[in-house]
Amino acid sequence: MAYGTILYAAEDRVAWITLNRPSKANALSLKLCAEFQDALASAERNPDVRVIVVKGAGDRTFSAGFDMDEDRSEVGPSNLDDWDLDDWTRYFDLGVKFIHSVFNCSKPVIAMINGYCLAGALDFAISCDIRYCSDDSRFGVIETRMGIGDTELPMMSHLIGQRCRELVYTGDMFDAQEAYRLGVVNRVFPKDRLEEEVTLVAKRMSRVALPALVWNKKALNHTLLAAGLDSALRYSFAVDLIIGKSDSEFKRFREIQKSEGAKAAFKWRNAIFEPFESETSGLSSRPASKQAARTQNGVG
Repeated sequence: MAYGTILYAAEDRVAWITLNRPSKANALSLKLCAEFQDALASAERNPDVRVIVVKGAGDRTFSAGFDMDEDRSEVGPSNLDDWDLDDWTRYFDLGVKFIHSVFNCSKPVIAMINGYCLAGALDFAISCDIRYCSDDSRFGVIETRMGIGDTELPMMSHLIGQRCRELVYTGDMFDAQEAYRLGVVNRVFPKDRLEEEVTLVAKRMSRVALPALVWNKKALNHTLLAAGLDSALRYSFAVDLIIGKSDSEFKRFREIQKSEGAKAAFKWRNAIFEPFESETSGLSSRPASKQAARTQNGVG
Protein backbone atom coordinates (compact mmCIF):
# COMPACT_ATOMS: atom_id res chain seq x y z
CA MET A 1 0.00 0.00 0.00
CA ALA A 2 1.23 3.48 -0.89
CA TYR A 3 1.40 6.04 1.94
CA GLY A 4 1.75 9.81 1.85
CA THR A 5 3.60 10.49 5.12
CA ILE A 6 5.48 7.26 5.85
CA LEU A 7 7.51 4.66 3.97
CA TYR A 8 7.07 0.94 4.55
CA ALA A 9 9.29 -1.95 3.55
CA ALA A 10 9.71 -5.51 4.81
CA GLU A 11 12.59 -7.83 4.03
CA ASP A 12 14.27 -10.80 5.69
CA ARG A 13 12.00 -10.85 8.78
CA VAL A 14 12.39 -7.13 9.52
CA ALA A 15 9.86 -4.37 8.68
CA TRP A 16 11.05 -0.77 8.35
CA ILE A 17 8.65 2.13 8.88
CA THR A 18 10.02 5.59 8.07
CA LEU A 19 8.41 8.80 9.32
CA ASN A 20 8.59 10.64 6.01
CA ARG A 21 7.98 14.38 6.46
CA PRO A 22 11.56 15.71 6.35
CA SER A 23 10.51 19.24 5.38
CA LYS A 24 8.49 19.38 8.62
CA ALA A 25 11.13 17.70 10.80
CA ASN A 26 9.05 14.50 10.49
CA ALA A 27 6.33 16.11 12.59
CA LEU A 28 3.60 13.77 13.76
CA SER A 29 0.47 14.84 11.90
CA LEU A 30 -2.91 13.19 12.24
CA LYS A 31 -2.43 11.60 8.82
CA LEU A 32 1.02 10.29 9.71
CA CYS A 33 -0.27 8.78 12.95
CA ALA A 34 -3.08 7.01 11.10
CA GLU A 35 -0.82 5.75 8.33
CA PHE A 36 1.79 4.56 10.80
CA GLN A 37 -0.76 2.51 12.72
CA ASP A 38 -1.98 0.97 9.46
CA ALA A 39 1.59 -0.01 8.49
CA LEU A 40 2.30 -1.31 11.98
CA ALA A 41 -0.81 -3.50 11.82
CA SER A 42 0.36 -4.83 8.44
CA ALA A 43 3.74 -5.76 9.92
CA GLU A 44 2.06 -7.38 12.89
CA ARG A 45 -0.18 -9.49 10.63
CA ASN A 46 2.67 -10.53 8.35
CA PRO A 47 3.94 -13.94 9.54
CA ASP A 48 7.28 -13.30 7.84
CA VAL A 49 7.97 -10.19 9.97
CA ARG A 50 9.40 -10.71 13.45
CA VAL A 51 10.90 -7.29 14.27
CA ILE A 52 9.87 -3.71 13.36
CA VAL A 53 12.25 -0.74 13.11
CA VAL A 54 11.01 2.86 13.10
CA LYS A 55 13.20 5.70 11.82
CA GLY A 56 12.89 9.28 10.58
CA ALA A 57 13.56 10.40 7.02
CA GLY A 58 16.78 12.33 6.50
CA ASP A 59 19.80 12.45 8.78
CA ARG A 60 18.93 15.34 11.10
CA THR A 61 15.67 14.51 12.85
CA PHE A 62 13.86 11.40 14.03
CA SER A 63 10.87 13.63 14.79
CA ALA A 64 10.32 16.94 16.53
CA GLY A 65 6.93 15.94 17.95
CA PHE A 66 3.29 16.51 17.11
CA ASP A 67 2.47 18.99 14.34
CA MET A 68 0.98 22.09 15.96
CA ASP A 69 0.32 23.87 12.66
CA GLU A 70 -1.73 21.25 10.85
CA ASP A 71 -5.42 21.54 10.01
CA ARG A 72 -7.30 19.79 12.83
CA SER A 73 -10.80 20.47 11.55
CA GLU A 74 -11.54 16.74 11.50
CA VAL A 75 -11.25 16.82 15.30
CA GLY A 76 -12.80 20.19 16.21
CA PRO A 77 -13.13 23.83 15.12
CA SER A 78 -10.25 25.19 13.02
CA ASN A 79 -9.52 27.75 15.73
CA LEU A 80 -8.09 25.98 18.79
CA ASP A 81 -9.48 28.74 21.02
CA ASP A 82 -12.95 27.43 20.16
CA TRP A 83 -12.20 23.87 21.24
CA ASP A 84 -14.16 22.50 24.17
CA LEU A 85 -13.18 19.64 26.45
CA ASP A 86 -14.65 17.03 24.08
CA ASP A 87 -12.52 18.36 21.19
CA TRP A 88 -9.34 18.24 23.26
CA THR A 89 -10.24 14.76 24.50
CA ARG A 90 -10.64 13.46 20.95
CA TYR A 91 -7.34 15.01 19.86
CA PHE A 92 -5.33 13.73 22.83
CA ASP A 93 -6.94 10.32 22.47
CA LEU A 94 -5.71 10.05 18.87
CA GLY A 95 -2.19 10.95 19.98
CA VAL A 96 -2.22 8.48 22.84
CA LYS A 97 -3.43 5.66 20.58
CA PHE A 98 -0.56 6.40 18.18
CA ILE A 99 2.05 6.46 20.95
CA HIS A 100 0.78 3.28 22.56
CA SER A 101 0.45 1.41 19.26
CA VAL A 102 4.07 0.26 19.50
CA PHE A 103 3.65 -0.86 23.13
CA ASN A 104 0.53 -2.82 22.21
CA CYS A 105 2.08 -4.35 19.08
CA SER A 106 2.80 -8.03 19.74
CA LYS A 107 6.22 -7.88 18.05
CA PRO A 108 9.35 -6.02 19.21
CA VAL A 109 9.60 -2.43 17.93
CA ILE A 110 12.97 -0.66 17.72
CA ALA A 111 13.25 3.14 17.49
CA MET A 112 16.32 4.13 15.43
CA ILE A 113 16.90 7.76 16.43
CA ASN A 114 19.07 9.85 14.15
CA GLY A 115 19.14 13.48 15.28
CA TYR A 116 16.45 15.32 17.22
CA CYS A 117 13.80 13.41 19.16
CA LEU A 118 11.61 15.91 20.97
CA ALA A 119 8.30 16.26 22.81
CA GLY A 120 5.67 13.81 21.54
CA ALA A 121 8.29 11.99 19.47
CA LEU A 122 10.25 11.25 22.65
CA ASP A 123 7.06 9.89 24.23
CA PHE A 124 6.62 7.67 21.19
CA ALA A 125 10.22 6.44 21.27
CA ILE A 126 9.94 5.64 24.98
CA SER A 127 6.93 3.43 24.22
CA CYS A 128 9.02 1.39 21.77
CA ASP A 129 10.73 -1.70 23.13
CA ILE A 130 14.29 -0.57 22.40
CA ARG A 131 15.94 2.71 21.42
CA TYR A 132 19.24 3.17 19.59
CA CYS A 133 20.56 6.59 18.61
CA SER A 134 23.34 8.35 16.71
CA ASP A 135 26.04 10.17 18.65
CA ASP A 136 24.69 13.57 17.56
CA SER A 137 21.12 12.95 18.74
CA ARG A 138 19.33 15.41 21.01
CA PHE A 139 16.33 14.83 23.24
CA GLY A 140 13.94 16.93 25.29
CA VAL A 141 10.54 17.13 26.99
CA ILE A 142 10.32 20.60 25.47
CA GLU A 143 6.51 20.78 25.51
CA THR A 144 6.61 21.63 29.20
CA ARG A 145 8.27 24.95 28.34
CA MET A 146 5.14 25.87 26.41
CA GLY A 147 2.83 24.99 29.28
CA ILE A 148 1.70 21.72 27.72
CA GLY A 149 1.25 18.52 29.70
CA ASP A 150 2.89 15.17 28.97
CA THR A 151 0.53 12.20 28.93
CA GLU A 152 3.37 9.68 28.90
CA LEU A 153 4.90 10.52 32.27
CA PRO A 154 4.17 7.02 33.66
CA MET A 155 6.17 5.40 30.85
CA MET A 156 9.07 7.82 31.30
CA SER A 157 9.03 7.31 35.04
CA HIS A 158 9.18 3.54 34.52
CA LEU A 159 12.10 3.90 32.13
CA ILE A 160 14.38 6.26 34.09
CA GLY A 161 12.75 6.59 37.51
CA GLN A 162 12.91 9.77 39.57
CA ARG A 163 15.46 11.28 37.18
CA CYS A 164 12.62 12.11 34.80
CA ARG A 165 11.39 14.81 37.19
CA GLU A 166 14.22 17.20 36.34
CA LEU A 167 13.70 16.70 32.60
CA VAL A 168 9.94 17.31 32.89
CA TYR A 169 10.14 20.24 35.30
CA THR A 170 12.84 22.11 33.29
CA GLY A 171 12.19 21.11 29.69
CA ASP A 172 15.97 20.98 29.24
CA MET A 173 17.41 19.25 26.20
CA PHE A 174 20.07 16.56 26.58
CA ASP A 175 22.50 14.83 24.26
CA ALA A 176 23.06 11.22 23.26
CA GLN A 177 25.54 10.40 26.00
CA GLU A 178 23.24 11.81 28.69
CA ALA A 179 20.37 9.83 27.16
CA TYR A 180 22.48 6.69 27.50
CA ARG A 181 23.48 7.55 31.08
CA LEU A 182 19.86 8.09 32.03
CA GLY A 183 18.73 4.90 30.34
CA VAL A 184 16.60 6.61 27.69
CA VAL A 185 18.53 4.80 24.93
CA ASN A 186 20.06 1.33 24.97
CA ARG A 187 23.12 2.17 22.88
CA VAL A 188 24.76 5.09 21.07
CA PHE A 189 26.38 4.50 17.68
CA PRO A 190 28.49 6.74 15.42
CA LYS A 191 26.19 8.57 13.04
CA ASP A 192 27.63 6.96 9.91
CA ARG A 193 27.20 3.45 11.37
CA LEU A 194 23.81 3.79 13.04
CA GLU A 195 21.67 2.09 10.40
CA GLU A 196 24.21 -0.66 9.81
CA GLU A 197 24.44 -1.46 13.53
CA VAL A 198 20.68 -1.32 14.10
CA THR A 199 20.15 -3.58 11.09
CA LEU A 200 22.51 -6.16 12.56
CA VAL A 201 20.69 -6.06 15.92
CA ALA A 202 17.29 -6.35 14.21
CA LYS A 203 18.51 -9.29 12.10
CA ARG A 204 19.89 -11.08 15.17
CA MET A 205 16.66 -10.46 17.03
CA SER A 206 14.60 -11.71 14.08
CA ARG A 207 16.40 -15.06 14.25
CA VAL A 208 14.73 -15.74 17.61
CA ALA A 209 11.60 -17.84 17.26
CA LEU A 210 8.52 -15.66 16.83
CA PRO A 211 6.57 -17.24 19.75
CA ALA A 212 9.49 -16.44 22.06
CA LEU A 213 9.58 -12.81 20.92
CA VAL A 214 5.81 -12.38 21.19
CA TRP A 215 5.30 -14.07 24.54
CA ASN A 216 8.36 -12.55 26.16
CA LYS A 217 7.07 -9.12 25.16
CA LYS A 218 3.66 -9.97 26.60
CA ALA A 219 5.29 -11.01 29.88
CA LEU A 220 7.36 -7.81 30.09
CA ASN A 221 4.35 -5.63 29.25
CA HIS A 222 2.18 -7.46 31.76
CA THR A 223 4.66 -6.56 34.50
CA LEU A 224 3.93 -2.88 33.84
CA LEU A 225 0.20 -3.40 33.49
CA ALA A 226 0.06 -5.39 36.75
CA ALA A 227 1.89 -2.51 38.45
CA GLY A 228 -0.92 -0.14 37.45
CA LEU A 229 0.30 1.37 34.16
CA ASP A 230 -3.21 1.70 32.71
CA SER A 231 -4.51 3.55 35.76
CA ALA A 232 -1.49 5.85 35.81
CA LEU A 233 -1.89 6.62 32.09
CA ARG A 234 -5.59 7.45 32.53
CA TYR A 235 -4.75 9.88 35.33
CA SER A 236 -1.94 11.42 33.28
CA PHE A 237 -4.34 11.81 30.34
CA ALA A 238 -6.79 13.70 32.57
CA VAL A 239 -3.98 15.93 33.84
CA ASP A 240 -2.96 16.69 30.26
CA LEU A 241 -6.51 17.83 29.50
CA ILE A 242 -6.55 20.05 32.59
CA ILE A 243 -3.28 21.69 31.63
CA GLY A 244 -4.42 22.12 28.03
CA LYS A 245 -7.57 23.95 29.12
CA SER A 246 -5.90 26.04 31.81
CA ASP A 247 -4.88 29.67 31.44
CA SER A 248 -1.19 28.77 31.07
CA GLU A 249 1.73 29.89 28.91
CA PHE A 250 0.37 27.71 26.13
CA LYS A 251 -2.45 30.21 25.57
CA ARG A 252 0.02 33.06 25.14
CA PHE A 253 2.23 30.87 22.94
CA ARG A 254 -0.72 30.15 20.63
CA GLU A 255 -1.67 33.83 20.49
CA ILE A 256 1.80 34.77 19.28
CA GLN A 257 1.89 31.83 16.90
CA LYS A 258 -1.39 32.90 15.31
CA SER A 259 -0.48 36.57 14.99
CA GLU A 260 3.26 36.41 14.26
CA GLY A 261 4.06 32.80 13.39
CA ALA A 262 5.74 29.85 15.06
CA LYS A 263 9.23 31.36 14.87
CA ALA A 264 8.13 34.38 16.91
CA ALA A 265 6.32 32.17 19.41
CA PHE A 266 9.40 30.06 20.05
CA LYS A 267 11.53 33.20 20.30
CA TRP A 268 9.18 34.50 22.99
CA ARG A 269 9.31 31.15 24.80
CA ASN A 270 13.09 30.86 24.59
CA ALA A 271 13.59 34.40 25.93
CA ILE A 272 11.89 33.41 29.19
CA PHE A 273 14.52 30.73 29.85
CA GLU A 274 17.55 32.42 28.27
CA PRO A 275 18.86 34.16 31.43
CA PHE A 276 18.93 30.89 33.33
CA GLU A 277 20.46 28.52 30.77
CA SER A 278 23.76 26.73 31.33
CA GLU A 279 26.11 25.01 28.91
CA THR A 280 24.29 21.73 29.45
CA SER A 281 20.68 22.86 29.15
CA GLY A 282 18.17 24.58 26.94
CA LEU A 283 17.99 25.60 23.31
CA SER A 284 19.95 28.82 23.27
CA SER A 285 23.27 28.22 25.00
CA ARG A 286 24.83 25.53 22.81
CA PRO A 287 26.13 25.58 19.22
CA ALA A 288 23.27 23.31 18.12
CA SER A 289 20.66 25.74 19.41
CA LYS A 290 19.84 27.43 16.11
CA GLN A 291 19.15 24.14 14.41
CA ALA A 292 17.19 22.98 17.45
CA ALA A 293 14.98 26.04 17.28
CA ARG A 294 14.37 25.47 13.58
CA THR A 295 13.59 21.82 14.25
CA GLN A 296 10.88 22.76 16.75
CA ASN A 297 8.97 25.27 14.67
CA GLY A 298 5.35 24.22 14.54
CA VAL A 299 5.77 21.03 16.54
CA GLY A 300 5.51 19.89 20.12
